[in-house]
Amino acid sequence: MLEDDLIYPLENLNFDDNFPDYINPNNIIKKNIVKFLPPVLPSKIVCVGRNYAEHAAELSNSVPKEPLLFLKAPSSLITDGDSIVLPNQSNQVEHEGELAIIIGRICKNLTENGNPFDYIFGYTCLNDVTARDLQRNDIQFTRAKSFDTFCPIGLSIETELDVSDIRITTKVNGVIKQDGRTSQMVFSVPFLVRYISNQMTLNAGDIIATGTPSGVSKLERGDSCEVEIEGIEILRNPVKS
Repeated sequence: MLEDDLIYPLENLNFDDNFPDYINPNNIIKKNIVKFLPPVLPSKIVCVGRNYAEHAAELSNSVPKEPLLFLKAPSSLITDGDSIVLPNQSNQVEHEGELAIIIGRICKNLTENGNPFDYIFGYTCLNDVTARDLQRNDIQFTRAKSFDTFCPIGLSIETELDVSDIRITTKVNGVIKQDGRTSQMVFSVPFLVRYISNQMTLNAGDIIATGTPSGVSKLERGDSCEVEIEGIEILRNPVKS
């Protein structure tokens, strides 16, 4: 059990009883000496491009009539506190703070009568780090989005949250660069789950990155990048080369 900066290992746990009864005070661990792993191991990371009109405009793109989907390699996944590593191949790596959907069970060919929220386990912060120069050169997004460390996600998954209209910000060295609301999405969370399930099977643990607000900017070695979404733990990552 994690509380503030301490980890409480639970022994002989019975979920019908109280957690404190299973805490050994001799085994309490400080959070800062533990290496955390990402909270999920997805079979795929499905991303939605240009899902905020102002972000599409800042990159001189039009808003798509249907969701613009692409994939990030699962090997790009890191979590809070891990370093974003700038690759030698790019001179323009940028942040993209996003709301991430975590799928809770297999979802395929969801109909209009189906409830997308029945298939969502929860939500976390995600940074869709992008080598913008390579994205422009390659046309398709795979290489620019999939370098190792290019998909930081939060340590925790929020399972009870109304994400229809919450604030999402990205800060670099404490300065707000992106500031938007999920209500500004072109395609909403339930629409995206239903739409994507009709293109590919969504497995438990899969991630949907729902798009980023305007304000993307270049990351430099030594920067600190934070993605914050109302009701979700902040995602912080240092940047190195």
